[in-house]
Amino acid sequence: MGKHKEENEDLIKYGWENDVWFHVDNLSSAHVYVRLPEDVSWEQIPEGLLQDCAQLTKANSIEGNKKDSITIIYTPWSNLKKDGGMATGQVGFHKNKMVKRVHVATRENPIVNRLNKTKVERFPNLALEKQERLQELARRKKAAERERQKAEDGQAAEWKKLSEQKKVGYSDLWNDDNIRHSDNQDREEGDEDDFW
Repeated sequence: MGKHKEENEDLIKYGWENDVWFHVDNLSSAHVYVRLPEDVSWEQIPEGLLQDCAQLTKANSIEGNKKDSITIIYTPWSNLKKDGGMATGQVGFHKNKMVKRVHVATRENPIVNRLNKTKVERFPNLALEKQERLQELARRKKAAERERQKAEDGQAAEWKKLSEQKKVGYSDLWNDDNIRHSDNQDREEGDEDDFW
């Protein structure tokens, strides 16, 4: 979560693909992010986590915290759009259809208090974390490409082996003995064809 618009700007700039952004709709608020595990889609956020994020976002909005019945919007980090003409900390969206809403009727103090008790304040180097993340993704992509290439090479070798076996299998088909047996000139007079 960003404390002010400059921190929000860094969070916008250095987010990860599996981050989900939360904000109070139509009011100023902190930008709250959840970094989901890679195997969880932003559309599959568990209800409890969704409510925690919504309450945390509401609690960190000066105007939103004082009001009842507000809307929290959330979307994947990759859907955030930042243009050069936007103010610091301001964002738009690439696809409005990818913005979901959750209604918050009132502030739930037990949720906010629980989250505040477990809060850990850090000042990470977001640029370095993003760079390391991109390097890790590149390593995974190369490893997957090597595995794919290895599988393709193995398949090609198997096809070549089968092709060679077929060639060998037909090579003795036309030997002298088989030709002699299929030749009608050496038939005896009593031999008859099985068909008319």
